[in-house]
Amino acid sequence: MKWEYKTLKLAASGFLGGKFDEKELDEFMNQLGQQGWELVSSFDTNQSHGSTRDIVVIFKRAKN
Repeated sequence: MKWEYKTLKLAASGFLGGKFDEKELDEFMNQLGQQGWELVSSFDTNQSHGSTRDIVVIFKRAKN
């Protein structure tokens, strides 16, 4: 089986970072799920003192 991948970087907001809208993220991931994408990994990138700068999400789906 062959796969294709999609990597997205989602910015955290707020003065010091670290904030994101979980509901908006759920809606976005559900849209990708409807298109056949499956979440395979996610992680955050640190700014300083444990604050989150970005959230990176990686999806895959079978390649046609």
